[in-house]
Amino acid sequence: MGDIVTLIAKRLGLGLITLLIISIIIFFMVELLPGDIAQAVLGQGATEENLAALREQMGLNKPSIVRYFEWLGGAVVGDFGESIVTGERVSAVISDRLVNTLFLAAYAAVIAVPFAITLGIIVALLRNTLFDRVANVLTLTSISSPEFFLGYVLILFLAVKSSAFPAIASLSGDLSFGELLHRTFLPALTLVLVVTAHMMRMTRAAIINLLASPYIEMARLKGTPPWKVIVKHALPNAWAPIINVVALNLAYLITGVVLVEVVFVYPGIGQSLVDAVSKRDFPVVQACCLIFAATFILLNLAADVGAILTNPRLRHPK
Repeated sequence: MGDIVTLIAKRLGLGLITLLIISIIIFFMVELLPGDIAQAVLGQGATEENLAALREQMGLNKPSIVRYFEWLGGAVVGDFGESIVTGERVSAVISDRLVNTLFLAAYAAVIAVPFAITLGIIVALLRNTLFDRVANVLTLTSISSPEFFLGYVLILFLAVKSSAFPAIASLSGDLSFGELLHRTFLPALTLVLVVTAHMMRMTRAAIINLLASPYIEMARLKGTPPWKVIVKHALPNAWAPIINVVALNLAYLITGVVLVEVVFVYPGIGQSLVDAVSKRDFPVVQACCLIFAATFILLNLAADVGAILTNPRLRHPK
């Protein structure tokens, strides 16, 4: 038990160090942008008084290292400063958008994870058959297609030609849960198509890799049905790579939704990031990037810890 706690503590420590390095990169990449940030925000027609007031508001008259630690201290407690465009607190600007993104990611994950694992088990049972080949071709096509392309294809067939679902995922506070699921189905389906292929192929590969093991051969010699060999003998020992790839794809569902949210005009944090970049709202850009980085690192840590807990060899590397 002590070994597991030590390994998890080391992973958490490395995750915090990684996040600290990323926060430095995010903050100082904005600092390295050419030109005057205040001038870029207010435009060429701004007066010196307005520029000086904005620099004072943004703290640009302080040394960069001082502003970084002030920003980092606020970010630790969820305070990312004020939006340059609206004057609101950044946390208030992106909080509802973050909830919408988390909902969309959860919606896609609820569909994609069980479907991908089940499909992976089926194609492992039916490997080298026509079904296996067709599934592999379709998943390779899905992996190779950009998210925005899949989104536009779904809009064409399911929104324009059939009118089954709305092309724009507009949300309002008075929607019922069923209406919410209906309006967000197309962006969720786009994400499902992107992540299902990777998880399915990893599940298939992990199970097939174990089918040549001696204990699997023994189970077959005893007359155990093929589905029972995979589900009761191979699958429990394949959980480590499966959990890893599931966690990585869940991280993608949250951090890789920018294009999907733009295509479907979905009011998530990815859309907020694009809007902030176009308006040069740098505090919002920094906050969105840091949230994406923290989410990705956290889910990578979850994948690492899950692999450690499900694989005894990783708990005792010696």
